[in-house]
Amino acid sequence: MHPCPAHTHALHSTVTETPVITTTGLKKVYRSRGREVTALDGVDLHVREGEVYGVIGQSGAGKSSLIRCVNLLERPTAGTVTVAGQDLTALAGRGPRAGRELRKARSHIGMVFQHFNLLSSRTVQDNVELPLEILGVSGKERSRKALELLDLVGLSDKARSYPAQLSGGQKQRVGIARALAGDPKVLLSDEATSALDPETTRSILQLLRDLNRQLGLTVLLITHEMDVVKSICDSAALMENGKIVESGTVSELLATPGSELAAALFPVSGDASGDDRTVIDVTFHGDAATRPVISQLSRTYNIDISILGAAMDTVGGKQVGRMRIELPGRYEENVVPIGFLREQGLQIDFADKAVEAPVLAKEGAK
Repeated sequence: MHPCPAHTHALHSTVTETPVITTTGLKKVYRSRGREVTALDGVDLHVREGEVYGVIGQSGAGKSSLIRCVNLLERPTAGTVTVAGQDLTALAGRGPRAGRELRKARSHIGMVFQHFNLLSSRTVQDNVELPLEILGVSGKERSRKALELLDLVGLSDKARSYPAQLSGGQKQRVGIARALAGDPKVLLSDEATSALDPETTRSILQLLRDLNRQLGLTVLLITHEMDVVKSICDSAALMENGKIVESGTVSELLATPGSELAAALFPVSGDASGDDRTVIDVTFHGDAATRPVISQLSRTYNIDISILGAAMDTVGGKQVGRMRIELPGRYEENVVPIGFLREQGLQIDFADKAVEAPVLAKEGAK
């Protein structure tokens, strides 16, 4: 796969601290038959240049409303949306000039949809050319650009095919090529892999990551699948009931005590075998993930440790995981062993939240 010549100014992705997408106090209220439904309730989002940012949540959490407000397919009820330094909400006026400026701003935001949204009567190449037609690009230039983009997504041999002749993964690749037609700075992905089988999902996620790195694209994706976040995201946010309840880089989240996202990314389970046992969740990341810390703990303090569950994977090219272990004795008897684990750079969470709250309060008072 070769980068499109039109993008060769950015052949690698470097995450900077500069926010490319910012929403402030974003609110969206739908009104129907005298009823109001609040889909977004004061969402503040900051996506940095060059990163892949995942927003995850269950159905009804507000994810789709958020991503559609980012490119103003949905007009926010309140709040602001800024993309690449431009306040899109300020362009959302009713006059023709404001409309033209908004369309121009939108041309720098690519959108990939869950159900592809390809025109069945047009060839693959013609589907990719469609946004270029709307922008008034000449036929010869449209054709050149479309063929380059199809080569970029691995479909140069399907230019004359029709959508009905393609697999689901191929259709999504066409959708991605079409989204890149306007040389966007930002790519939005609306559940782009949820209609695909696991193997195809992996290939599409890898393509999105490759495009992020090769073209310097900032990617904002929404999903309900934790594996998507684990596979390609630099940062993530958890949405519930129209609010972002947790956000940060994946490494920050893994190092945050009580992080719901970290627990969901690496779920572990298992109950204490008795009242006189301490069950803790140990999060390994960085160098600690490759060291035999648990066996060192057992030998150093001559204690028997039971492993109740474990979940390990590779995130951002580094091995990360969580392990639920049981220590003999109550918390008060395990202060030193738990301290040893923390000294090794491990994150410790208590499986029994009734134990965790007073422990954290005591440690915070020190």
